[in-house]
Amino acid sequence: MPMQGVILAAGDGGRLRPFTYRTPKPLIQLRDRPLIWYPLSAMAEAGIREVGIVVGYQKEQIMEGLTDWAPDGVRLEFIHNPEFEGGNAVSVRAARDFAGGGPFMLAMSDHIIEPGVAVRLTGECEHPAMLGVDSAASMESQLSDATKVLVDGDGFLRRIGKGLRRWNAVDIGVFVFQPSIFATLDLLYAREGAALELSRVMQHLANEPCGVTTRDIEGLFWTDIDTLADFKSAYDHLNSAADLSL
Repeated sequence: MPMQGVILAAGDGGRLRPFTYRTPKPLIQLRDRPLIWYPLSAMAEAGIREVGIVVGYQKEQIMEGLTDWAPDGVRLEFIHNPEFEGGNAVSVRAARDFAGGGPFMLAMSDHIIEPGVAVRLTGECEHPAMLGVDSAASMESQLSDATKVLVDGDGFLRRIGKGLRRWNAVDIGVFVFQPSIFATLDLLYAREGAALELSRVMQHLANEPCGVTTRDIEGLFWTDIDTLADFKSAYDHLNSAADLSL
């Protein structure tokens, strides 16, 4: 089955206020394109032709606002997460009916990624989960609120979390999952409820015999847009980097 894509766009974008008082965060414009266009376009460049957008907060505005932004040949499906105020893993769980039939790539609507990132992560993966990481992250917007990871010499995830003291890369917010992820999500949701975060899910899988493999995107551009400072940093970088295909 061809790989599908899922983009999380359900949160309220509170840290990007006042921009998000009237405009949902995924639709905030960066260089005349909504933030969500960047991961969506990257997936399209990687050959993904069906993308589920998980929505919640201001969902009608997002659905209407994306009408003209679907890349050619890409079908969008909107998925409502009624627990959108919870953790991001709950939004992934909401995509079961859309993405439960085969492998899928997961990205965040507020992460800017160049197409090469998605292309690098579309290779075959036999493990239940693969995490995109950057071992050379250096921008403030990449590191200020980073989820840090410890990867072993074979490329497997050992530890993940914002508070790690020992780490050698950062989580870039792009994943590839097999359908078995939904059983894991159900298990952890039953224990922890709607507060469940992806980092918790990934640590659980990393502790299992099958493990979580990683793919380093060192040399390719990505950044997380959490705050106004992040937004300015990304804007300045994109304007100055002539070699980026964005």
